[in-house]
Amino acid sequence: MIVPQYWAEGRLQHRSKGRQVTVRRFGWSDLSQQDAQALADARTREAFERVLAGEPLPRREDKRPYNGAVGVPIREEIIAREGDSVITRNSYGALCLNTQNALFVDIDFDDPRPDASLKRKVRSPLLALAIIAGLLAGSWWVGIVAVVVSMVAAGAMIRRLHAARMRRDGGPEAWANARVEAFADAHPDWCLRQYRTPAGFRMLAMHRAFDPADPEVEACFTALKTDPLYALMCVRQHCFRARVSPKPWRIGIARHLRPRPGTWPIKPERMAERRQWVADYELRSEGFAACRYVRTLGEARTDARVEAVRALHDRLCRADSGLPLA
Repeated sequence: MIVPQYWAEGRLQHRSKGRQVTVRRFGWSDLSQQDAQALADARTREAFERVLAGEPLPRREDKRPYNGAVGVPIREEIIAREGDSVITRNSYGALCLNTQNALFVDIDFDDPRPDASLKRKVRSPLLALAIIAGLLAGSWWVGIVAVVVSMVAAGAMIRRLHAARMRRDGGPEAWANARVEAFADAHPDWCLRQYRTPAGFRMLAMHRAFDPADPEVEACFTALKTDPLYALMCVRQHCFRARVSPKPWRIGIARHLRPRPGTWPIKPERMAERRQWVADYELRSEGFAACRYVRTLGEARTDARVEAVRALHDRLCRADSGLPLA
């Protein structure tokens, strides 16, 4: 896991026979700005030579905070370092806990729509009745009106039946819980802490440390249906990640983090604006929690490294505070 303190950008340009080639690459370092610039220049030189040799490489890297590019680390303001964990401020202003070995899994509740089989069961007979009504009336316009009426009625009936099915089955929260419990039953040697988030559950594996590239991690993500982008980014950034402070729009802050976009670093002359936004956000955040502890499943054994991350996570999230989730 790399969350560097310093960032720089290198640039090389070549003009030949009326054609100009410009290549830019980022560099980073925890040592100094000069060290970051040296890496940027070296990465730029390597990419520049490959481009001139005809390799179809991108001419520049996007300036993204939580980057999808292979080999480019997290580009966010570092708020604190505790042990092996790094707390950063993301692009919309919330705090994130980045950890190399503590397996966090966020599970968003599904927002399912009526399935195709239910739609067919309702629509097909109503449509057939509408066609029959038109044929019996001997009028094409009566048939058209009957079809339109039948489709409107079918839509209302599908919504009612779908809502009844969701109530019967317990809805998205119950389905997510069922996945969690099925995974815990299939892995009795795991110890999992379960948290409630505003939009789902968060799981933290306590029994041992994990490498993000571990096949067991991928299998866990698949079984619990975590966000595929999060799963991909864990591998690319060599870390796991959990948001530990509220999302601004959930606590009544409509203004975006200033200046926009919130990609780090920003120009010194814009820091006052950013600090004011952060001060307003932190004041409003005091009345909210990012998640709430629910229960522990599996063997009650913990890895000391993960326990340290757990304590930090719970403190930052206010997981035991009883405050509203945001």
